Amino acid sequence: MSGMVEKKGKAAWLVHLGLILGILVVCFPIYLAFIASTVSSGDLVRPPMPLLPGEHFIANYKEALFSGVNTPVWNMLLNSTIMALGIAIGKIIISLLSAFAIVYFRFPLRNVFFWLIFLTLMLPVEVRIVPTYEVVANFGMLNSYSGLILPLVASATATFLFRQFYLTVPDELAEAARVDGAGPMRFFVDILLPMSRTNIAALFVILFIYGWNQYLWPLLMTTDPDMNTIVMGIKQMFPSGDDLPNWPVIMATALLAMLPPVLVVVLMQNLFIKGLVDTEK
Repeated sequence: MSGMVEKKGKAAWLVHLGLILGILVVCFPIYLAFIASTVSSGDLVRPPMPLLPGEHFIANYKEALFSGVNTPVWNMLLNSTIMALGIAIGKIIISLLSAFAIVYFRFPLRNVFFWLIFLTLMLPVEVRIVPTYEVVANFGMLNSYSGLILPLVASATATFLFRQFYLTVPDELAEAARVDGAGPMRFFVDILLPMSRTNIAALFVILFIYGWNQYLWPLLMTTDPDMNTIVMGIKQMFPSGDDLPNWPVIMATALLAMLPPVLVVVLMQNLFIKGLVDTEK
């Protein structure tokens, strides 16, 4: 027995050692980016690269927030936040209602409609970007939040996941709600939504990061610098020609761009993990 306990203890130490090494490998580049954001450009070009924070933290982050190539970084962070929230919330609402209609309403060709929705996975925005751009432009939605958000709010993946979850909900719940006089939307709001809480949280984290990292669509949609997103802003900070990039400010901007997705993951990690691994419905 003691030998088994000792083996399990060694295995646990090895697992923890591997996890610690993995964390160090992942976090070391982020640490270097933070160090680079606190020093001057001269400190970075003179070897060796410093491994401790410098004295330019406030100056570099102030310059990163309130300056930019075309628009201040804080404005681009705001644009990205609105876009990511709009995409995540829009995708979840539309997917919840679509899956609810497909599972609980009996209408002709409902399975055909579901598979037509699912087949849109074969047509990502990059494939249909020209006709989508033309439609958005004809509606006058260029350089607007609606133009950034609406073409990306439909989600076949989220609809499929909610449909699969609704199929596991016992039919007795819907029957009991019907006997009690609850209409379809009352059943949806009072029963299905609370049961979908962990799934919604998990999808919200994934979809928020998806919206935050969008680059190609905002690049086409925004000609007004005030509507630029932070992903576009980081790319614009790299100078053209022989000019030297301001690496401390670029690194500070990159770290600022990481904060909202990291905060979303940290604040919702319990629900996010539960939504991914919990099988008890």
